[in-house]
This record gives sequence, C-alpha cells and structure tokens, in this order.
Amino acid sequence: MVRTASVKDVADRAGVSVGTVSNVLNNPDRVAERTRERVQSAIADLGFVRNDAARQLRAGHSRTIGLVVLDAANPFYAALARGAEEEATRHNFSLLLASSLQDADREHRYIDLFEEQRVQGLLLSPVGETAARVADLAGHGVSTVLVDRDAEAETYGSVSVDDVHGGRIAVEHLLETGRRRIAFVAAETELRQVADRWRGARDAVAQEPSAGASIELVEAHSLTTLGGRAATLSLLEREPADIPDAIFCANDLLATGALQAFIMDGRYRVPDDVALVGYDDIEFASSAIVPLTTIRRPAEELGRTAVRMLLGDTASEHTVFRPELIARASTGSR
Repeated sequence: MVRTASVKDVADRAGVSVGTVSNVLNNPDRVAERTRERVQSAIADLGFVRNDAARQLRAGHSRTIGLVVLDAANPFYAALARGAEEEATRHNFSLLLASSLQDADREHRYIDLFEEQRVQGLLLSPVGETAARVADLAGHGVSTVLVDRDAEAETYGSVSVDDVHGGRIAVEHLLETGRRRIAFVAAETELRQVADRWRGARDAVAQEPSAGASIELVEAHSLTTLGGRAATLSLLEREPADIPDAIFCANDLLATGALQAFIMDGRYRVPDDVALVGYDDIEFASSAIVPLTTIRRPAEELGRTAVRMLLGDTASEHTVFRPELIARASTGSR
C-alpha cells in the first residue's frame, strides 16, 4: 500500500513547523514569501494532497454550499445554478448541485447528504412545505435560503419572483392583443410557482372589462417540451370553434413543445391563428423558429442573491423580484 505524504512530511522537507505548513495552506498571507515558496516546493515534490475531510471535521463545516433545484435539466435552473456558482466562487466557496426532479423523498435524501458533507449552508428550491425541515437544519447549524420560493417563516430567508404578477401580465398582454379564448398549459399545478401563475392568469381574465374572455386549465403530463407538445396536440384535436386563440404556458419548455405541435399539425399558425406566451425567458426563447413572447425571470440574479444572503448577515431576509413581459413574434410583436 502506497503511503501518502502528511503535513509533517511536508514540514520536515521544508524545514519548518507543522503550524507553518498549516498557515501556508489556510492563511498564506501570514507566511513570509520565501518560507511560503519553500513549503509549496515541498508540497509539489512530495505530491501532498490536503485531507479536506479531516479539516472539515475540525472546523465543523466546509467551504461548500449545497443547491437543490427542482430540475437541473430545465435551462432556467441551469442559469440559476450558474449565477449561484459564480457568486460562491467569488467568495472562495464551491457549489454542490442536486436535482430533486420534483420528488420530495429525493429532495430529503439530498438535504441529508449535504448536511453529512457539512456544507456551509443550503440553497433550496423546494417541492413542498419546508418549515419543519429547515428548522431542523438550523438546529444543526446549517443555514438555509429558499430559492424561487418565498419562505413560510421569518426565521430563514428566501429569494423569489412574484409569479402571480407574472401570470397576470402574461394574460393581460394576450387580452390586449384581442385574444379572448385562452388556455393555460401546465403540469405539477400543486407547485407554488405554477399555482401562482395560474392564479395571476385567472385574475387578469376576471378583471377584463369586455365580455367574452375566458381561460381554461389544460394539464400536461410534465413541465417539459414533450409535455407541451402532447398537451397542444390534444387541443388541436378539438373542433375548430373550440380551439383557443391563445395559449399561455407555465414555462418556456412547454411553450417550445407547443410550437412543435403547431408545426407538426400544420393547420394553424402562430401567431396568426393562435398567440403563444411562455415563462422564464430561457436562452432558446429568442431564437425559436417563432421567437417566443415570454415572462422574464432573472435566473442568474436569483442564484447570486441567494448566495450573498446565505454568506452575509441577511440570511433571514426575503427578496422578491418583479418579472417582466418580453414581447416577441409569437404574439404578433416584431
């Protein structure tokens, strides 16, 4: 069995104390340059690799942050993770990313794993209610900030988006363009974000002064491109008079699938026959075959803000971002 070099081996090779080697590894500014170079040379010669697990046990935590999102394959959450990672790196922390796939048991397993890894803190985009679990983490010294969800208690922080407002302005835009028969295509309607968008969409229709406006919920099998395609193809099987003149999708992946369905069917055009609105403003939205009108949420800024809150003195604050309408060709805007 090959023996790995220890801190004492490095100290002996460099002719310094073990404490000096520790300072070079953890507080290099405290060590004179020539001594630091001698230690670093010894580290390279011996192939020394620091035992970070042991250091974490002594310190009680690591220089890592855990992030659990609903679906890492969704470009929105990928962008959120990118913003969080950039901010974590700026503070000399690493980010560990996990995807719950909207499964509460899977989410809990990842939370347990991150706690075992002694993360500095946890960023969580939760599947369901979280107050009890977050309180338990706090009791073990793990701070938590909810991401893309408002907190259920004042004892921990959150970074979220006003999705009720987002749903409202999406449908208001459709009504302003003359659309009256609107379908809201969504899945996982028990998720807070989706439920809030549906609530905002209904509010917009209820407040429409002219007669004849309506909105219906059309459930997809998932919040994915395939889910949007299948749900829209089922809509297009209706009699022509029963097909909506506008579709608002709960996210851009669903809207991308809806666009595919119209191309596959071939009888109806976007936006001439049916206007289409998505949600999130993922990178693909602007370059789709029909550029997609959508509701923009600042994904990267959500991630950056959550890390700043977690590492600063604001881990129990609540930040709510305001989404904005990005009008493109799918609703007739050029």
